Amino acid sequence: MSEAERTIETPEDSSRPEKDETAPEQAAGPAEPAGEAGDGAGTGPAAPRRRRIGVLAGVAGFAFVLDLLTKIAAVEWLEHQRSIEVIGDWVRFSVIRNGGAAFGFGEALTVFLTAVAATVVVVIIRLARKLYSTPWAIALGMLLGGAFGNLTDRLFRAPGVFEGHVVDFISVQHFSVFNLADSAIVCGGILIVILSFRGLDPDGTVHKD
Repeated sequence: MSEAERTIETPEDSSRPEKDETAPEQAAGPAEPAGEAGDGAGTGPAAPRRRRIGVLAGVAGFAFVLDLLTKIAAVEWLEHQRSIEVIGDWVRFSVIRNGGAAFGFGEALTVFLTAVAATVVVVIIRLARKLYSTPWAIALGMLLGGAFGNLTDRLFRAPGVFEGHVVDFISVQHFSVFNLADSAIVCGGILIVILSFRGLDPDGTVHKD
């Protein structure tokens, strides 16, 4: 082979690696639309937020059922019986019938308190339409379950409809006698105060004052 022929072949041989280097780029070319489609899916419209009605209903249902069962058990086993010591003289189980609000306040306002409890239930149910925050759903669920628990007593227990006395059975020394519905209401209220101070709204947005 002559020197001229070798000179002509050399550029051709040197161009082969360049074609090999571009081959992977050409092979990767058809995959680009898939990558763009993936980016488009990530930057496209966000999926609609889900309301936390299920959390609200679950917490409320649990609080209501637990309150109802403990009241039934208290009336069956503790009413007209001697109090039972739970933690010495500090905490006892002793049944009383309460015509007032939580912890025995407002005993002369039974009908009014029944209306207030019913109003609270309605307001929470209406608020659930814009409820997207799980912590708020838990707090409102405790309020709803507690309010509905005591409202059930006022509607169905003696002495009559709207005037029924609530069953209280947890007695704390130097404090009062209450039930689990009262506890759920207080815990839910405390959680709402904490969420409000942190700037979290029921719709899931966070604001800063």
